[in-house]
Amino acid sequence: MTRRQFLPALGAAAALPAAAPTEFQICCMTLAYSAFPFERALKGIASAGYRYVAWGPRHQNKETIALDGPASAAKELAARTRDHGLEPLLTFAVHYPEKPDAVEVYRNRIAQTAAAKIPYLLSFGSPKNGPDSWPIWIRTFKQLGPVARDAGITIVVKQHGGTTGTGADCAKVVREVGDEGVQMFYDAGNTRWYVDVDPVADIAGCASLVRGFAIKDFRGGPKKTTCGPGFGEIDHYKLLGAVARSGRKIPLAIETLWAPYVPRPAGPEGIDALARRSREFLESVARGLAAQQPV
Repeated sequence: MTRRQFLPALGAAAALPAAAPTEFQICCMTLAYSAFPFERALKGIASAGYRYVAWGPRHQNKETIALDGPASAAKELAARTRDHGLEPLLTFAVHYPEKPDAVEVYRNRIAQTAAAKIPYLLSFGSPKNGPDSWPIWIRTFKQLGPVARDAGITIVVKQHGGTTGTGADCAKVVREVGDEGVQMFYDAGNTRWYVDVDPVADIAGCASLVRGFAIKDFRGGPKKTTCGPGFGEIDHYKLLGAVARSGRKIPLAIETLWAPYVPRPAGPEGIDALARRSREFLESVARGLAAQQPV
């Protein structure tokens, strides 16, 4: 390209509109309320000011939705959820994708998720798995990607040690599978917990594949711990800033609410208060990111 050709092209590129700002959907998992009934979790999350919820895997030692349960059960649970004024955005696969029966189990889980009109099905592997699990994951998700797409949902993989210790590891899975039905959620707390990698640096290489976040913070020291957002060492302005101009709706599904080092609340009212605090923190981050973005 000559200089005469380059300058008009540069001007045209500068005139292109920037990517649209991300709409962060701040969402609370029922996971923190697992010792209490599912209905109490919904009540607490609604009272803490949320519009969005993610279903945790179990409550009072009972599966929220049985792996082999009918799709109609998920549809009924979704109706109960919406009765509380909450829109469900995410549910757990609750089955490691490296297991021999993963394709069969996930097919039913996909049917349940679609019946509930939940957009995302969260998947992660055992923290003990090694490199031998890699081809199994790829084979499994290559089969499941089209099934998920046809059902109108997306399977999202997140960090959980083992084969997927970092966002870069999750991105390798997503890129190798090469199907829009399989993407990723980012879990910064697990990135620090399992492999002690800086999530702000890590997310830079996979931000385009991130469709949401499993939100937890991390604090090191003599006794390392995961904790609620804003209680730890992770800079959420930088972390979420990596996807702040995606033009997408990106759920921020809060997985961990707890304050570091102190006992967890004995009753659900204490969890409600922590849920409200986490929502307010992430809302502040989202407002700050929106304010610093170019119009």
